[in-house]
Amino acid sequence: MAELSLSVERFPIAGTFTIARGSKTEAVVVEARLTAGGITGRGECVPYARYGETVEGVVAAIEQLRADLATGLSREMLQHHLPAGAARNAVDCALWDLEAKSSGLGCAELAGLPPLRPVVTAYTLSLDTPEAMARAAAAATDRPLLKLKLGAPGDRERLAAVREAAPDKRLIVDANEGWKAADLPTLFDACAAVGVELIEQPLPADDDRRLARIDRPVPVCADESVHDRAGLADLRTRYDAINVKLDKAGGLTEALALAEAAHGLGFSVMVGCMLASSLAMAPALLVAQGAKWVDLDGPLLLARDRSPGLHYEGAVVSPPEPLLWG
Repeated sequence: MAELSLSVERFPIAGTFTIARGSKTEAVVVEARLTAGGITGRGECVPYARYGETVEGVVAAIEQLRADLATGLSREMLQHHLPAGAARNAVDCALWDLEAKSSGLGCAELAGLPPLRPVVTAYTLSLDTPEAMARAAAAATDRPLLKLKLGAPGDRERLAAVREAAPDKRLIVDANEGWKAADLPTLFDACAAVGVELIEQPLPADDDRRLARIDRPVPVCADESVHDRAGLADLRTRYDAINVKLDKAGGLTEALALAEAAHGLGFSVMVGCMLASSLAMAPALLVAQGAKWVDLDGPLLLARDRSPGLHYEGAVVSPPEPLLWG
């Protein structure tokens, strides 16, 4: 039995964050807190307009669970009370945190995982001119893995400029559904030419069947095309990897199951994030333990983070302290 409280918080971004769909200057998150026996568990989510979510809608969806949480709604039951998405994510992660703090066991132990280890996260370069992205790449001296936001005219020039400025960096790219099918051969070849390791969501999710009919010289990763395990097997001919995000999956419970199912189907796994604070990244570190690519740099892109937050040493992020989560 747990008492629910909610808050909407805003974290300014360091500068402007731009992707193919637009720009933003702040991260707006919803924090759910569940208190039982004097112990509080927390979870954070990011309502995302691309998936039809609003802050008001997510808050309302969580509020509808208040009575059920007060009478003992479990994580297992939660999966049937809300669909995959941001609202369920905040509650699911708060329930994990509450159980960990109440039991004295860490969330990794509760999940049957070995002790969490530090991981190297990608560092995202916002969509900009080739020159600006090259400068950002050159300045990222302690970030060995760069994620380039693409999806606009001039992407071949951006790729070439970044590679020239950062010849030793590992690169992944994210088109955020911004490319056209007719341009894929040229853009895929440009990615291969500069040593890109992974291409995220090149086509819109409702037009990605075309990926099954073209050569993929660089592995292609589903992001907007995959949320939870539903329909995962149908993506196998179109994608080589999937991006597991807790806000899409509806929490850590489904994210862990999704990653396991993906590995079973032969997908490589990436773990990603929305722009959010350390409280949203902390649960994803459990999924990151088995991921080939980790993209949990949200706090690095903010002008301020929660305190305490995750500890980043360059691109290496350490497991969360219990005071933060888990």
